[in-house]
Amino acid sequence: MPIRTLIIDDEPLARDRIRALLADQQDIICVGECADGRSAVAAINEHSPDLIFLDVQMPEMDGFGVLQALPPERMPAVIFVTAYDRYAVKAFEVHALDYLLKPFDRDRFQSTLDRARSELKGSRGADATERLLSFLDTVAAGQKYLTRFVIKSTGRIFFLKACDVDWIEPAGNYLTLHVGKESHLVRGTMNAIETRLDPKKFFRIHRSAIVNIEAIRELQPWFHGEYVVVLRNGTQLTLSRGYREKLQELLGDSI
Repeated sequence: MPIRTLIIDDEPLARDRIRALLADQQDIICVGECADGRSAVAAINEHSPDLIFLDVQMPEMDGFGVLQALPPERMPAVIFVTAYDRYAVKAFEVHALDYLLKPFDRDRFQSTLDRARSELKGSRGADATERLLSFLDTVAAGQKYLTRFVIKSTGRIFFLKACDVDWIEPAGNYLTLHVGKESHLVRGTMNAIETRLDPKKFFRIHRSAIVNIEAIRELQPWFHGEYVVVLRNGTQLTLSRGYREKLQELLGDSI
């Protein structure tokens, strides 16, 4: 099937350049062009493109604003078109997003397009959307800490505020997020998620448990310097001796 593509850039020459490079791509159908963010949101909702070339820097509503305005089910594959320097572009690479750094040549364009093709032919869907939404969450928050999780469940995608999570434990290549009596799976590791959560709000009490500080109801002394951590929902976890001093520093009191 052809790849339905939308070009979004406020510079006419940039749109012309991308359109010309796409002209000889037999599997690409250009469904439209947009010169601003608001028309881009409308066009994506109308045409449901598989792929968009999205300028990061546009007046009024930039490329990030365009994506933030879309519901998850409308999220296409994205190739960012940016004049950002190499340092800023590293953010795209870390989150597995592709980009074209202006000015770009035909070879760079082709390699980026080939990567997009591979992603679209593979099992893109929810994993790529999760990465993208996670990246946008970081951009919107203006900070490095995660403020929400993107949860995939029974064919739908929904958002979960990080502050609503009571505690986290590993589950193979996934993490189990415990929220009250409910639990949700997200892909990741304990070490990786620990670095993405605000250390003033989340604390690792054991190699297999990260806890929301606000969810802790009480600490009960246990054997050999360990403690039982009782959460607001009654869950009991172990605070191992190796993590006790760090929690003490965080609480500002001796335990």
